[in-house]
Amino acid sequence: MLSFEDFKLTNTLRNIVKDLGYSEPTPIQAASFNMLCAGKDVVGIAQTGTGKTLAYALPIVRNLKYSNNENPRVLIMVPTRELVVQVVDSLKALTVNTNNRVLGVYGGANINTQKLQISEGIDMLVATPGRLYDLALSRVLQLKNIQKLVIDEVDVMLDLGFRHQLINILDLLPSRRQNIMFSATMTSDVDALITDFFVNPERISVALSGAPLKNIIQFRYEVPNYYTKLNLVRSLTTDREVYYRLIIFVSNKRMADRLFLSLSESFKDECCVIHSNKTQNYRLRSIEQFRNGVNRILIATDVMARGLDIDDVSHVINFDTPKYPENYMHRIGRTGRAKRKGISLLLSKENELGYKDSIEELMKIKINKLVIPKEVEISKELIDEERSQIKEHYNPNKKSDLDKPGPAFHEKSEKNQKENLGGSYKRIIAKKYKKPKTKGDKNYNRRNKK
Repeated sequence: MLSFEDFKLTNTLRNIVKDLGYSEPTPIQAASFNMLCAGKDVVGIAQTGTGKTLAYALPIVRNLKYSNNENPRVLIMVPTRELVVQVVDSLKALTVNTNNRVLGVYGGANINTQKLQISEGIDMLVATPGRLYDLALSRVLQLKNIQKLVIDEVDVMLDLGFRHQLINILDLLPSRRQNIMFSATMTSDVDALITDFFVNPERISVALSGAPLKNIIQFRYEVPNYYTKLNLVRSLTTDREVYYRLIIFVSNKRMADRLFLSLSESFKDECCVIHSNKTQNYRLRSIEQFRNGVNRILIATDVMARGLDIDDVSHVINFDTPKYPENYMHRIGRTGRAKRKGISLLLSKENELGYKDSIEELMKIKINKLVIPKEVEISKELIDEERSQIKEHYNPNKKSDLDKPGPAFHEKSEKNQKENLGGSYKRIIAKKYKKPKTKGDKNYNRRNKK
């Protein structure tokens, strides 16, 4: 059995890895270490929860020598703020006894503070594409010394609309650099990006793209509507010993807030929620409370599914069936991590069964269907999104909701409703003589003499 002792690590780094509790490398770590140390371009495909962060961080830290250069030499791009924080924490843990400087930057934080931190000098920069591009345009951040580029969860970045920013950033980097890319899924868009910017990359795939972790047990329910789903979740999660730490994923922010309020009525202080409309401090605090066991239930959107590295999550509940099967893979990857067992539950309405079929096709397995327990009430109440909408034929005279006045709209006072017709003297003269008085207009007289 391969161990970290077999890796060519420095004594300091070997001791750090041991202190962090790592004993045996995962397949992706074992397969990629020597290639990354040799400076080759590498594309790694592995399921979530298999240690991709350590797979690229360990070789980078091993080869990064001390330098007086103030500009970053390693650039790591990730899709979300939460993942920036996690990667920075991992790098700091590996460089605790070294002089290497690590900085994470992301949107939603004060850019001037980040500019000041960059000007003080850094070796490794972890960033989201949007904030990275803003800093590069400001000329405070110089990317001319980048030796190693890591793009983590690149498929997610492309899904979130970062394609143009990614390409613009890649154009700013030195042509001679090592490119490293890790992802849980491989799409045609990702493959096109690799073809354009990577140089004969070594492809490492420890699992087929879309293959779930073997230690995740998957079940599904067919549920008619939102309130029945809510009743089912309440019934299941009442057993606090079995559902001791669970993440519930929903499709959008509005649904996340609605479910949070509904579950908070039953479980009071046991719930927390994160989505992109929450402040960064709120999101980080919610994750930390969930990680430390202060909250038992975390409600999150798909964007938050990326990079959530929380140990010992007992269950993942897909409150709705995601439209894109790759999102399902990222969701269930939050459980069953680090060789632990995990359980995933998928709740599907009738109009979501097609999405379920796509998920099963991607994974090449069938998800076992369970029967809704008898004690769960089948509700007939519908939320607004579930009610049938009456479609009206095209009516050019009907204004849409976009035309409605906003909350700051108010009627003008009577004196302000008058139309501005110019000075009153000119209006009176025009009315009396049937034409404007032009005797004093030299330009008018000059024009009419010609």
